[in-house]
Amino acid sequence: MTSIIRSTQGGCWGSDRLRLRLYGSVFDPAVMPLIDRVESLQGVIRKVKRIEAMGQTGRSNYVDVTKFPKAGTSKLSTDEMPELGVISNDNVFEDQPKMEKQLKELRAAGVDGVMVDVWWGIVESKGPKQYDWSAYRSLFALVQECGLKLQAIMSFHRCGGNVGDEVTIPLPQWVLDIGETDPDIFYTNRKGNRNKEYLTIGVDNQPLFDGRTAVQLYSDYMKSFRENMSDFIEAGLIIDIEVGLGPAGELRYPSYTGTQGWVFPGIGEFQCYDKYLEAEFKEAATGAGHPEWGLPDNAGEYNDTPGSTEFFGLNGTYMTEKGKFFLTWYSNKLINHGDEILDEANRAFLGCKVKLAAKVAGIHWWYKSPSHAAELTSGYYNLKDRDGYRPIARMLSRHYAIFNFTCLEMRDSEQRADAKCGPQELVQQVLSGGWREEVEVAGENALSRYDSNGYNQMLLNARPSGISREGLPKQIMYGVTYLRLSDELLKDKNFKIFKTFVKKMHADQDYCADLGMYNHQIGPLERSKPKLVMEDLLEATKPMEPFPWGEETDMKVDDFDGVLANLIRKLFSLFK
Repeated sequence: MTSIIRSTQGGCWGSDRLRLRLYGSVFDPAVMPLIDRVESLQGVIRKVKRIEAMGQTGRSNYVDVTKFPKAGTSKLSTDEMPELGVISNDNVFEDQPKMEKQLKELRAAGVDGVMVDVWWGIVESKGPKQYDWSAYRSLFALVQECGLKLQAIMSFHRCGGNVGDEVTIPLPQWVLDIGETDPDIFYTNRKGNRNKEYLTIGVDNQPLFDGRTAVQLYSDYMKSFRENMSDFIEAGLIIDIEVGLGPAGELRYPSYTGTQGWVFPGIGEFQCYDKYLEAEFKEAATGAGHPEWGLPDNAGEYNDTPGSTEFFGLNGTYMTEKGKFFLTWYSNKLINHGDEILDEANRAFLGCKVKLAAKVAGIHWWYKSPSHAAELTSGYYNLKDRDGYRPIARMLSRHYAIFNFTCLEMRDSEQRADAKCGPQELVQQVLSGGWREEVEVAGENALSRYDSNGYNQMLLNARPSGISREGLPKQIMYGVTYLRLSDELLKDKNFKIFKTFVKKMHADQDYCADLGMYNHQIGPLERSKPKLVMEDLLEATKPMEPFPWGEETDMKVDDFDGVLANLIRKLFSLFK
């Protein structure tokens, strides 16, 4: 499936996002058709020349997926995200005719399904346990009528104030009211600034919400969703449940927030200075024999560079015993948070024919600096000699959950040199770690792209070793999410190249509604495996070489301008 989704820099892209997910197929490039298209501008004759490899039977020698066992398909699925304001803050499904038209266009383009944020701040806005699912039921019914699959996001965060946020959907007002008397329920930086985007993980097990803990709030919400959407689940419409685990729905701390002045490529700030997390750290440090240790006071501010701080600079605090203890605690708190909520999600959807999923942010800036400062403040304790992502994958594996990662479209050459970005190396590391932990890995683009370079990078990351007629590739993504459904995407030129992208994600095969043909057999969700001990997570921090990546995809997208430019170069070469 192809999906349209929020920015990796923390933004959510609409009050409801429909994503496209693409599934891929297995082919040997040697037997794929060679297609040369010569397309002219206005008023010039258009010619399309197709040179097809012919088999011994004389038929076009394409690979028909039905001739291979299901386990041999690497066809990638596609989901899409709708425009902003589909479900309003007043819980109304607005402009249904427009949405119906767009969904039908997506279906005709070969898109497999859509992804939708199901906002906590809308559904439970009237009071504790007062859920209103009516608008979402109307939207889901329309998606079903249009022949698309659906991935639902349990969005427990606020929309607004981050990159790409064009609407504002706060947390439920009754939750914000509790925060008026106890502001420490929100993430807090060293200066005491509160972030109301998501409840601090320090209150995960604090009964502060009319007798319920934060984890119980999320659990009750998911149970109500299952009860009220059971018909859609049983009909096979809803196939994935992505569980929001932090700001922008991502498993991370809100370390880089535009509402508090952060701008790219600032290192961000640690977010653990609420009284609940501060007390937990004090208890942990005392238990380790260091009651004198406190939370970092030398890690700089949002827009600093690593070298300007004592914590992240050359031979900085992050390399000391004290720094390592803090970073281990900070990152493990995040993993435990995800583990606990996913365990509740597993209980809520136990026995349903759905997959659970969780999203991890692609913090690619400062990746090539020694301290990986932006990753560390986000909660990803990732260094050259320590893998910060494989422990997350190992945690997800116990819940049979999909590891959803971002920034698939980004290339190093497109980034600012001074920010020492490494999106390509980061994606390679994270995806490799997920595959080594034997979890299904999905991904998405960070920002909207309509050009062949962005699409081709996504295709490469989806199938880094290419396609094969021998069976399922050794490394292949479960699905790819594309950001996002918009009027801009549906413009003639943009939509034309997007449809080509969808076709290439499907390995030039036609649309197939049977998920089994994508190697996506979804059985009843099993109970989570036993909880991992700390030694298991620490063992997963051992760095390992990533799997090899191709230089470029073997399923390239060429837009009109690219094809025309190649044609002109070929014509000129004839006269040299």
